[in-house]
Formats: sequence, C-alpha cells, structure tokens
Amino acid sequence: MITLETIRKDMADFLSKDKDINFIEVRADTLDEALADAAVQFDTKVVNLEYEVIERGFDGFMGIAKKPWFLKVYQNPDTIKKVVVGKNGEIISSDDEEEEQKILSKDGEYFIHHFGPGIELKVTLPVGEGKKVNPDLVLEDLNRPDTKNFDAELVKKLVETGTDGRYEVIGEYTHEPAADAIFVIDISSDEMRATATISPPSIGGADITVEQIKKALTQQGVVAGVSEEKIQALIDKPDYNVPVVVAEAVLPIDGKDAYITYNFETDRSKIRAKQAANGQVDFKELNLIQNVVAGQPLAQKMLAEQGKAGKTLYGGYLEAKNGKDIPLPLGKNVRVDSDGRTILSEVNGQVLLINDKICVEPIMEVEGVNIKTGNITFLGTVIVKGSVEDGFNVKAAGNIEVSGTVGKCILESDGDIIVSSGIIGRDEGVITCGGSLWAKFIQNTKVQVEENIIVTDSIMNSDVSAQKKIILNGKRAQITGGKIFATECVLAKNIGSEGGGTETEISVGFDPRAKKRLEELLDMQNSNIRQLDEIELNITTLESYKKARKTLPKEKEANLVALNEQKNEILEENDKYNQEIEQIQAHLRELKNVGKVYASGTVYSGVKVYIRDEKDEVRADTKSVTFYYDQGFIKRGKFEQPNFDDIKGPEGYS
Repeated sequence: MITLETIRKDMADFLSKDKDINFIEVRADTLDEALADAAVQFDTKVVNLEYEVIERGFDGFMGIAKKPWFLKVYQNPDTIKKVVVGKNGEIISSDDEEEEQKILSKDGEYFIHHFGPGIELKVTLPVGEGKKVNPDLVLEDLNRPDTKNFDAELVKKLVETGTDGRYEVIGEYTHEPAADAIFVIDISSDEMRATATISPPSIGGADITVEQIKKALTQQGVVAGVSEEKIQALIDKPDYNVPVVVAEAVLPIDGKDAYITYNFETDRSKIRAKQAANGQVDFKELNLIQNVVAGQPLAQKMLAEQGKAGKTLYGGYLEAKNGKDIPLPLGKNVRVDSDGRTILSEVNGQVLLINDKICVEPIMEVEGVNIKTGNITFLGTVIVKGSVEDGFNVKAAGNIEVSGTVGKCILESDGDIIVSSGIIGRDEGVITCGGSLWAKFIQNTKVQVEENIIVTDSIMNSDVSAQKKIILNGKRAQITGGKIFATECVLAKNIGSEGGGTETEISVGFDPRAKKRLEELLDMQNSNIRQLDEIELNITTLESYKKARKTLPKEKEANLVALNEQKNEILEENDKYNQEIEQIQAHLRELKNVGKVYASGTVYSGVKVYIRDEKDEVRADTKSVTFYYDQGFIKRGKFEQPNFDDIKGPEGYS
C-alpha cells in the first residue's frame, strides 16, 4: 500500500540523487573521444555516463568543414563516488573502500608445480582477515603416485611464513619426460597479440615454466610487449588447452589536443549572489561583474602534446597522433604575453567570453541599477540608461553616467560623475568623485569631489564640497540650505531663502578637506593634552610617595613604569600631530586663490559667508554681489561674471 510517508521518502531519495547530479560540457572529434574525456574528468567509467548531444559532429569531406561533437555529459548519481573516512582516519572514496575491503579479506593461496626434477611450492600469505593456507591440504596434494619424497616440516614452515612470491623446492618426483606439458605460441597476423596454449602434463610430467614461454617468444622474434605478469599468472593457474594472452603490442598513445584554461567563470549561470558569513544571501550583491585590471592573466593555452609511438610484437612502428593546436581566443582589449600562450588584459574592466573569444569591456552599460542588477562595482566606466534606485550603489574606476535620477544611494567614481536628472539623497545619499560632478539638481545629499561641481538648477539642504569650483549656471541656479565648500569659488544666482528660514553656509578660500583634517588634529591634540595632564599628576603622586618611603610596592612600581611609557607615547604622538598641523597650516596660507562668492541674483539675509578664516553674516538681502577677501577682511563688491573657460564639460554633454 502506497502511503503519504512512502511518497515523501521516495521524493527525499530522488532529491538526494538530484543533488549529486552535475554535468560538464565537452567537445571532441568523435562521440567516443568526447565520452572518454568526460570519464577522465568525472574520474569514472564511460558506462557510468549519460549525455545529451548539443551539436552533432561532422567528419567533413577531405578534412574540410569538419565539426566537433559537443555534448553535455552527466554522471549517473548511483555511480558517483562518495567520500568516506577509512579505518585509520584517511579520506578514501567508496570505490577505494570497497577495493580495500576486498583486499583486507583476501585468503592465502598455495601453488604446487613440478619443474624439472623437483616439486616446488609457492605460498601467499593472507591479507587482513583472510584465511591462512591449511598445511594439511598442501600435504594431501603432495601425495601423488609419482612423488618420491618431500620435506613435510619445510612445507609447514613455508605455509606459515610464505615464500615471498617465489617457488621453493620441497621434494622430488619420478620424472617422465614423455609426459611433460607442451605448449604452442601463436602470434596474430597483425603482430598485435601472442597467445600461449598449454596442454596439461600426465603423471610424472613437468609443468611449463616462465622461462620456457619467454624463450619461445624470443625465438619467434617477439621483442616488445612481453607481459611477465600474465605469464606468471598462467604458470600459477594454468588454463589448459585455452589460448591465453602472454604478450601484446605496445599501443600508441595519441597526444592531447591543446585547450584553454580560463581564470574566470565562463558560465554566467554559475555566477550567484554573495552569501554572508551568517548564511544569508545579499541580493544587492549579485556578483555579476568579473572585474580585471590591466596586465591581469585571463587564460592560458595548454599546449598540444606529442603522441607516444607504439610497437608491434616484432618491433614494428605504430604511429601515434599528435595533439591538435588551437588558436588563442583573442577578443577586444586583450593581448598575448611574452610566453605566447598567456592572455592578458590590456585595460581595466569586466572580462567576458563573447562568441568564444575573451574580451575586456572598459565600459559597462545597464538599463538601470536595481534588484535585477544589484550593486555595481566596476573597474571602468558605468553608463546607466535609467535611474539608480534607492538602496543600490555604484562604484566605478572610470566615470559614472546616469541618464535618470540618483536616489538614496552611494556613488563612488575615480573619474567624473554625470547625472542628467537630479540627485535625491533623502539625507542618506553619498556622492564621492575623483573628477568633476555634473547634475541638474542636488537635494539632501553629501557630496565630495576632487575638482568641480556644475549644477544647472539647485542645491538644497546638502553638504557639498569641491576642491576647485562650485558653479550653478541655469535659469534658477539656487543654493538653499546646507553647507557649501569650495577652494576657489562659488557661483549662483540666488543663495539662501527668503525670510532666512533655512540656514545656509558658503565657505571658500581654503581646502575644505585640509581644514577638516586640521580640526580633527587639533581635537586629538587637545584630548592628548588633557590626558597628559592627568598622567603627569599621577606620576608626581607616585614619585612623591616613593621619595618619602624610598620604595614602592610592586604593583605601584609597575604602574609608575606604565604611566611613564604612556606619557612618552602621547608625547611622540603629539609631535607627529604638530608636524602635520604645521604642514596643513602652511598649505592653507599658501593657497594662491583666496576664494570668491558670486551671486548674480539675491543673497538672502541669514546666509553666512566664510572666506579663509573670516566670516560675513548677511543681515539684509543683498543683490548682484561678489564677496572677496582683502587685507584680512571680507568685502563686498559688484557682481562680476567670472571666466570659466578652463572648465570643459564631459564628452557628449554641455
């Protein structure tokens, strides 16, 4: 009766087998060669394989239009080797384990033969739990009519100790040469195989020896392929009146064809989302991009091997096929190393296998950055035709170009960032740029760039920093709220908000990053000074106690040593801080362009303007004004349209 539990058990068994199923794809000139190659890769036998024909091969005509077989090969899960732990803790496969069990249970054997005038005995000892040879059986077999005598004690001793693979003389028999065994050697017409057919001896006749068969082979001209192992097995256990192979031609071994080993995943279906240490999968990190750097090895051609020729029994030459060479799969932006077989990347970018050729693309185009693409990290330029949605990040070694909007995201670029629409950071967005930033507007975002920021509409409630210029050049060109830093200048139409409800700070004439670092260093230095005062007070107290008592308890003495070491460390740290502070202060003093703020429209009351270390807080709305630094003070003048001829837009933009 089939029950639900039975079905569950069967399904569990099927699932377990399915998990063991894997496949490989192989190409070869013939179906047999493809299956043989797959068997080697699976470390199994061809009979254990199942396959699908993806592309049928074609031998071509006179070698023209030849096409290889292309198979998807599976291994039957019932035949897949399981890894198990052996008795001594070693790792072995199930096949090896079965073989080991067979060996462990092998019984001892004995062989009695009449060679020449003597009776000879060979004994093999049991292995593991195998049974020993029974000496009584040996003695019983020796009691034949033609037996003259034998040494029973020697027989028992040899049964106990074994003969180490040799035959030992144990007695004599009445030899009748006419009753000897006879044999014939037959060699196949193609010189590929030699067989020995032995007729059994009669009572009093001698058995055939290994030397007799080897001599007969030599006399018939056999010079290659003689198998002493097969001859010995035939002598030990003769199969009378049956042709038994004793020599075989040395078959040629064809050389392996050249092939390519790839240093990257060529099957994109195997690229999966990253798994965290806790086992959870981060579906934003889809790991779809395989980044490479210039000069990185991408693949290597393994050279074709020469075939190893064989020999017929008579020494005739059997030709072997040499492996076939293949061309290097060179695509765009790759080159060949000096060794002539290693493929290197010429540029930074993502490596791809396109039409079976290795390519490196320095530019990556996506329709949008979202759950389908996941986060993007790319050693080149990223072009986003749509938008970068909230929560997704883009990091690029080249430029980042976004045709849509950028949401609550992190954008990092070593080059320029161009956003055709706006940036809406929702107080969590971060833009970091090694070049310049172009955008329609910036809202509630932290922005830091190494060169210029050019905005056509507005900057609202954002923390924006540029090492050169911040320029708003559109019809609105409004800065409202937030902190704006630029080393050289800030240009806008209107700055602040009507009524002064939104705090707006504009700072120019200094290096914002250097000033921030200076503030950090001064804070750390002040903290060290406070800590140093406390340490010195403790040192003074302990030294006074020591002076009065002339000694200190061990714990207090160790504490005094530790305090002095800590004091020296803080003093050394403060010296480093002082050196860096002096360098930054000198850098800030040496800035050639002291900075200006340009407003062609209105600067509303409440706006704070900082130039170098001076502050000008606007008390009343001011129109068409330029703020500049002169002899230690911030002054206001008429608006001057600055010259920005040195700023060139990104290619394809204005």
